Amino acid sequence: MAFQGTPPGERHETDVVIIGAGPIGLFSVFELGLLDLKAHLIDILDRPGGQCTELYPEKPIYDIPGLPIVTGQELTDRLMEQIAPFGATFHVGQMAAGLEKLPSGRWRVTSDAGTVIEAAAVVIAAGGGSFVPKKPPIQGIEAYEGTSVFYAVRKMESYRGKDIVIVGGGDSALDWVLNLQPIAKSMTLVHHRDGFRAAQHSVNQMKALVDAGKMAFHVASVAALHGEGGRLASVSLTSKEKGTFDVPCDVLLPFFGLTMKLGPVAEWGLNLAENLVPVDTEKFETSTPGIFAIGDINTYPGKLKLILSGFHEAALMSQAAFKIARPGEKLRFQYTTSSSNLQKKLGVA
Repeated sequence: MAFQGTPPGERHETDVVIIGAGPIGLFSVFELGLLDLKAHLIDILDRPGGQCTELYPEKPIYDIPGLPIVTGQELTDRLMEQIAPFGATFHVGQMAAGLEKLPSGRWRVTSDAGTVIEAAAVVIAAGGGSFVPKKPPIQGIEAYEGTSVFYAVRKMESYRGKDIVIVGGGDSALDWVLNLQPIAKSMTLVHHRDGFRAAQHSVNQMKALVDAGKMAFHVASVAALHGEGGRLASVSLTSKEKGTFDVPCDVLLPFFGLTMKLGPVAEWGLNLAENLVPVDTEKFETSTPGIFAIGDINTYPGKLKLILSGFHEAALMSQAAFKIARPGEKLRFQYTTSSSNLQKKLGVA
């Protein structure tokens, strides 16, 4: 069942609007919620999770504190469970398109679907911005997208028993070759050269499978797609050694990387440094007061692009956002382990 967000085109008021519903945006809901601040989230994807659910939902992550191993989807699910007590509102499948400072000092964010959200503070947690896959220059590929051609693997089981052709030479291509080969009817890797931009142990594993006759590897390029009704039957490959030849194919997975686009954020008058947003390290505020940037979208001396770093940034941002949203109230710092007030909010008191 698809994630159901709030219907587009409505007007809302809240304390903080968060642009981006990846792990950092989700954890911001928790930190803001502890301070009684309500949040609305806007994300261009059709569900929460950001790159974790879009690019590697079943790929293990090893550097989340306290979780020795967790997949991108599992991390998202746990974060959604953690923030459930705070009732965040999600606006998915929408891009934050407009930003306006109101005479009251509050901000008005407008999405490309006509949704209007007014808030005391704005948090940009958009990762690298809006990201789109780099598509191979194959004529007619659009007709097969979403049925036989996919740029990300969301559920491995849907590929069981398929003739799979993977195109690419980076970590994503090699990782999915190794993960999908055991359940595929056949596996073929295509790369334009016999050299890779992937971990050497992955390359060695792939070549061992080829030597054992369990998969095929061709130094070639995809010349044409063959099928009907959006369903692939085969692909034509071209190589110097073999010329043009056909390979059975139910599923084509091109992994040519992503094109990152900052999108409308670039037009909002913020100082930018190589498509990143500079921030201070006290509040993670941008050059514009009341607008914060956390996670991979920001930059500062010593910045590490790690999820755990973004979690830290979310905590400090929330403290500063409270002072903007509740200027007449005193901020009390409390620990969830000892505060009955916070435990009541979390439903564990």
